Amino acid sequence: MKISILSDFHFGFAYNSEMENDSFDNAEEAMEKVLDSDLILIGGDIFDTRLPKTQTWANAIKVLAKPLLKENTGVKLVECTKHLKEISRKTLNHLPVIALHGNHERRAKTEINPVEVLENAGILIHLHCQTIIFEKNGVKVAIHGMSNVSERFAYDVLNQWNPKPLPDCVNILLLHQSIDPYVYSPLEPPTLNLSNLPKGFDLIIDGHIHTQIQQKLNGTKFIIPGSLAITQFQKNEAETEKSFVKLDIDKEIKSEFIPLEKNRKFFYEEIKLEEKSVRDQIEGKISDIVYTRNLSKPPVIRLKIAGKETELLDQELRDIERKYSGKAILVFVKELESPEMTEKIEFMKNLREQKLSTEEIGLNLLKKNLEELQFESTFDYEDMFRMLTESEVDSAFTILTGEQKTLTQILKDSLVNR
Repeated sequence: MKISILSDFHFGFAYNSEMENDSFDNAEEAMEKVLDSDLILIGGDIFDTRLPKTQTWANAIKVLAKPLLKENTGVKLVECTKHLKEISRKTLNHLPVIALHGNHERRAKTEINPVEVLENAGILIHLHCQTIIFEKNGVKVAIHGMSNVSERFAYDVLNQWNPKPLPDCVNILLLHQSIDPYVYSPLEPPTLNLSNLPKGFDLIIDGHIHTQIQQKLNGTKFIIPGSLAITQFQKNEAETEKSFVKLDIDKEIKSEFIPLEKNRKFFYEEIKLEEKSVRDQIEGKISDIVYTRNLSKPPVIRLKIAGKETELLDQELRDIERKYSGKAILVFVKELESPEMTEKIEFMKNLREQKLSTEEIGLNLLKKNLEELQFESTFDYEDMFRMLTESEVDSAFTILTGEQKTLTQILKDSLVNR
């Protein structure tokens, strides 16, 4: 049985920008290349938002409907732990598509998410803590799928579901989570790691992470196919090709990463400013990419620039952007050395060493920032912090601008005027 794995399309990313069609172009190329499969698995984040725009829906359906135009290659549905609607069963007359929802699509339990909408339209079958079994030529494959949940609950949800490998089947576990050490964001620490994943599966596939990974876990093959779209602009995303995975399952599982060929390329460059012209250093890097490589689209180039603040002016960067407009999409990140930056780093270190609570750190940061902006201390910082944390932003703004006085100042004024 031939199975293709796609993940993290992020339809709708970079809306109304030069990159707005990239997610659709990349997914269309990948989808065309997997139409020779018996089964397609999608590892979540088909859409970039929980409420896609109408144009995003239109473009997405154009891509996702392609498997409906291909006849079923002889794959039979054996069993499914969820009730399949009639339209889902009719979908199986064509090339079947099984999908998870990702964190970008996750909504409250009482609300339907975009992947469930696609299921209602007969385009795919959505899994969440469910198993579906297919068979072709005597080979049975069981797909056990858990869609994305909040990272702090992932371990508990997975254990409560407790998927078990089925006898006489090739068992695939499909997830969309951070799995330590493969973490999407340190702001939401994972509860899953490579050692506490369920045992006994032939293959574990994880979406969510945007770079390619393939390794063995005690006899289980572990694969992260990576994203089809550039969205994070991190260094590791520039080090691997955008791709998808093809599996050939018979007596063993053979896997292959298939790179995209027509996608926009992403480059990550780090520049340490030297004595020679700042502009020459930056433009040298950009020109080397733009003029010496055969690229199908203007590349995205992220340049991390380190050096002394006096050596680099924003106006120079804007001039460079204009010069290469239409040839490259430039993203500048400045990591500049200055007394002010050194002072801020030391301030943050001190806060960390004091082991303050999140609220205390926030209050200290607010106080320091307002002092740096030379606001008169005619109000209580704690009152200001409370207003901001309770979403009373307009009231906080009017106090900062002097349009409104704090209760403390009003009482002081009334005493003076008596």
